[in-house]
Amino acid sequence: MATDEPNVSLGDVSQSTFAIGSHARAESHHGTAPQRDRAAEELLEAVRELRADLERVRGSEQTAALAAELAETEDEITRTGQAAPTRRERLRELLTDSQALLSVLASAGAVAGLLGM
Repeated sequence: MATDEPNVSLGDVSQSTFAIGSHARAESHHGTAPQRDRAAEELLEAVRELRADLERVRGSEQTAALAAELAETEDEITRTGQAAPTRRERLRELLTDSQALLSVLASAGAVAGLLGM
């Protein structure tokens, strides 16, 4: 009894990116990580420290917005090697709105300083 389904054979797929199916999505993360300059490395470290510190404070709308933006900033620096000017500006705005937080958390002050505040 024969079926009408096609036969698929895959050989070595190492270092390959592909997706199968009508709603499939493929992302490639091959190659070397993007090069980061010293300023981007310092900002990435400070962002990670502030994210960790935010987990230890009582949450609010402000801290939730800041935490989300910090996560996106970390992701952007990791993927591209830098934080775009618009991302930096958004962080500045959120940190300005969280001045009380800046006085409590040294890590927030470090991020603010690296953003030129």
